[in-house]
Amino acid sequence: MRLTVYADGASRGNPGPAAIGASIRDGSGTELATVSERIGRGTNNQAEYRAAIAGVRKARELGATGIDLRMDSELVVRQLAGLYRVKNPGLQPLYGTLLAELEATGPYTVGHVPRAQNARADSLANAALDAARGTGS
Repeated sequence: MRLTVYADGASRGNPGPAAIGASIRDGSGTELATVSERIGRGTNNQAEYRAAIAGVRKARELGATGIDLRMDSELVVRQLAGLYRVKNPGLQPLYGTLLAELEATGPYTVGHVPRAQNARADSLANAALDAARGTGS
């Protein structure tokens, strides 16, 4: 079963409190599961990678045999496509983990989507940050 993972990370400050969000959908666009959790302190790029890792893992738990990963982070998408090298030492292990998770699942694609098409994942990441602060908004 091929699933689409929409993933987004959020950081308030860079670095600062960080959270991840992911929406896992089937071929018809129905949301099957979500990820929304605070990950402690980190940079926005670290949060982006961790959101993708968590989303891919959740898709695998659901039985995915192929994944279409969609993100609004051009940096992560271009690094996964081999267009940009991963020079930042803090991102290198996250890159390796994400690549291994994708490859272990089966065939995969990685693509950039405009922020508006990633709104659900963004709202899940921000909800985790807001809940941790007790603002509820």
